[in-house]
Amino acid sequence: MDAPSLRRRLACNLYESLLLIAVLFVAALPFVAITLLLPPETGLVLREIFLWIYLFFFAGFYFTLFWRKGQTLAMKTWGIRLTAAHDGVPTTSQLWLRYLLACLNVAMLGIGWWTALLREDRQFPQDHHAGTRLIRCR
Repeated sequence: MDAPSLRRRLACNLYESLLLIAVLFVAALPFVAITLLLPPETGLVLREIFLWIYLFFFAGFYFTLFWRKGQTLAMKTWGIRLTAAHDGVPTTSQLWLRYLLACLNVAMLGIGWWTALLREDRQFPQDHHAGTRLIRCR
């Protein structure tokens, strides 16, 4: 099966970003409510650090849950599916590794987009290293 075009993946990532903002906004509400119960002596910086860690892992659970089924809502919309490199269901460790490497890619200002252009199979580095791949489903 063919890898989706980079243009299609970029559109999917843009849509995914909008959905993720909404999911993280809702996920942050209970955390913020709980931190309001903490004594004022608890530093604001400490609360912010815990919020970022909480949101990082919440997003990881969100992605790994949907990737385990093959697609997030944005991936369904754009006709992209995640599989194991050899056409199977990826393991949970593969999905978490893919998530962590994708976060690293974002932190490195999207260098994986450029390397995908140079690779013969057009896969992102996080897919290559995690043993997964993106395929076009329509």
